[in-house]
Amino acid sequence: MAILYHSTNDHNEKTRFREALLNGMASNYGLYMMPRKYIPKMSKSHIRAMETESYAQIAFRVLYPYITPDIKEKDFKEILEDTYDEDVIPVDLQKVTGDTFILWLSKGPTYSFKDFAARFFGRVLNYFLDENGLKRTVIVATSGDTGGAVADALYGLSNVSNIVFFPANAISESQRRQMTTLWKNIYAFSVNGDFDVCQDIAKNLLGDNNFAAECFGDREMFTSANSISLGRLLPQAVYPFFAYSRMNLNGKECIASVPSGNFGDMMGTVIAKEMGLPIKKIVCGVNENREYPDFLYTGKYRVKASIWSPSSAMIVSHPSNLARLIEFYGGHIYDERDDRTKRVKNSGIIKKMPDMEEMREDIYSVSINNEQHYSTIRNVYDTFGVVLDPHGAVGWKALEDYMNGRPTEPAVVYETADPGKFPDDITKAIGIVPETPEGIQRQSSKKERVYTIENGPNIDKTGSNRMSEEQYVEVKEKLRGLFEGPS
Repeated sequence: MAILYHSTNDHNEKTRFREALLNGMASNYGLYMMPRKYIPKMSKSHIRAMETESYAQIAFRVLYPYITPDIKEKDFKEILEDTYDEDVIPVDLQKVTGDTFILWLSKGPTYSFKDFAARFFGRVLNYFLDENGLKRTVIVATSGDTGGAVADALYGLSNVSNIVFFPANAISESQRRQMTTLWKNIYAFSVNGDFDVCQDIAKNLLGDNNFAAECFGDREMFTSANSISLGRLLPQAVYPFFAYSRMNLNGKECIASVPSGNFGDMMGTVIAKEMGLPIKKIVCGVNENREYPDFLYTGKYRVKASIWSPSSAMIVSHPSNLARLIEFYGGHIYDERDDRTKRVKNSGIIKKMPDMEEMREDIYSVSINNEQHYSTIRNVYDTFGVVLDPHGAVGWKALEDYMNGRPTEPAVVYETADPGKFPDDITKAIGIVPETPEGIQRQSSKKERVYTIENGPNIDKTGSNRMSEEQYVEVKEKLRGLFEGPS
């Protein structure tokens, strides 16, 4: 039986996986989510069998129940073998000390864990478009690594254009170049504002069917490859299973420590736990944008202005996947919008509280300050000879905080980006310039193509940046100049 996905803002709006992927976001700005009671369960024998399986084979076990019958079994296996070709996107589990492991998810084409979900999204999207003779324009907002990973996954596909918005002066040069040096069907926009403004722009475009029709001749042209996309969320349930399969725990429980920004990797780990993976606790490490840990322990959710951090991909004050997480635990959160313009007026309105007791039982969350990023990189290097990137440092330090005063237990930390993408931060922490990945070296000499959104954002009553009307008008004007509308 096919799983039906509903909107987090309207459970009456239901669709299968194919339509959810093509739509990107539900019609009422909700996110597609499966009912918790229909999340498939994985037997202990199936989990044991993963110990001898490849990443692609594990991905098939985990993901096929979510997408059947929209993709034939044979076709899906071929998609996964291509997506997770270990010569292109290797994954490695490193035992660091005792029963503490690092899952290196940073060895793919753009040296970020986002490659795992972006490649899945791109190949499945292209499968559906080829099958039905369709075209789509993929809208992306990025705080660092998502843009490059999606651009790489979609680059050169004949049925797809990719428009990506990134915050000016808030990402590293290598992250920017992974988007701006590809050209062809990749259009990168530098935005005057932070990631939340970029996310506002992306969400408004996704809901603007009239503009899609005007500019592209198709009201359904836009879809999303951000973590709001179901096609980006589901594959993030795979790597916890892979990590566990290589830890030799024989059914024992483990701790998963997840550095989190927009909460896609965290929500994927929650889904893996619900499927039956023996995870005792999910440790959710955030940087100084601490809205979630404050909510977890006070029950009050307040969106504030985003704060700069060395873990640049996690500079997110209002995580999109929080809507899915809160629904998973029985609640409802939404963004209040203006009836006329559909612009966000107030972010993060909790209409129904989730089961906070159960959420606290499953999840531990802590904010890691900027100085702790550097001290953790330094301590791990001095003690174990391992160089973490700033995001992995958040995961490691969050695990240390959780384990403080508790008995030692098996644990895995997600390392989500190559340290070579952050040479200034690594040099500051340990006095050594990390090796620059080969692909980034090649891109450093290539010509860039960048479009700019020069108008500034609005500042709301909390001090947070919000997309301004002038910015959205400018975005649409520049897209009209790039893409011809219907004749």
